[in-house]
Amino acid sequence: MAAGDLTSLANVKSWLNISSTDHDADLTRLISACSGFMQQWMNRTFAVSSYNEVRNGPGISTVMVTANYPLISVSSVTIDGVSIPVANGTFNSQGYTFDQRNIYLAGGYSFARGKANVLISYTAGYATLPLEIEQACIETVGSRWRERDRIGMASKALAGETTAFSLKDFPAQVITLMNNYKKVIPL
Repeated sequence: MAAGDLTSLANVKSWLNISSTDHDADLTRLISACSGFMQQWMNRTFAVSSYNEVRNGPGISTVMVTANYPLISVSSVTIDGVSIPVANGTFNSQGYTFDQRNIYLAGGYSFARGKANVLISYTAGYATLPLEIEQACIETVGSRWRERDRIGMASKALAGETTAFSLKDFPAQVITLMNNYKKVIPL
C-alpha cells in the first residue's frame, strides 16, 4: 500500500471478486488516484503526520482549533516567542492541554492577538483508518473500475432497451459518508 492510500489492493480485489494478478498494476494506480481524490474532496488527509502550524492569535481566547485532527500529541505551543508549558493536570495548573481537535490554555495564558504569532507543533491523524473511509475508497475504486469501458457515456441503447449510467464524481453513498469527515472551514 502506497503512503496516503486509503485501502489495500487485497481489499479491493476481494470486494470486486478478482483473484488473478492480471490487473494489479491498474488497480494499485486506481487506489492511489481515488485515495488522493477523496482526500482532496474532504480537504484533509488521514495518515498520521507531524505539523508546524503558524496562526494568528485571536485575542483573549484560550482555545484554538487545529487545522488537522484528530490530535495525537502536541510537542510545543509558542505565543509571541514565549514557550507555553504543558499543564500538569492539577487544580489551577498553568499551560496547555488538548483533546482530539482543540488546544486549551489555562492559568492566565491566552492566544494573544497578533499576526503569525502562534506556533503549534503537533502530530495528528488516524493510526487506524476509520473502516467507513476505507470502505468508501473501496467502493469508489470499484465504481471507477466498472466504468472504465464506458468513460463519459451517459446512456446506451441496445435492442429497444436503454441503460443509464451515473456520471457523478462519487457514488451517492460515498458522498454521504465523506460528508461526515469533510473539513468545511479551512484554517
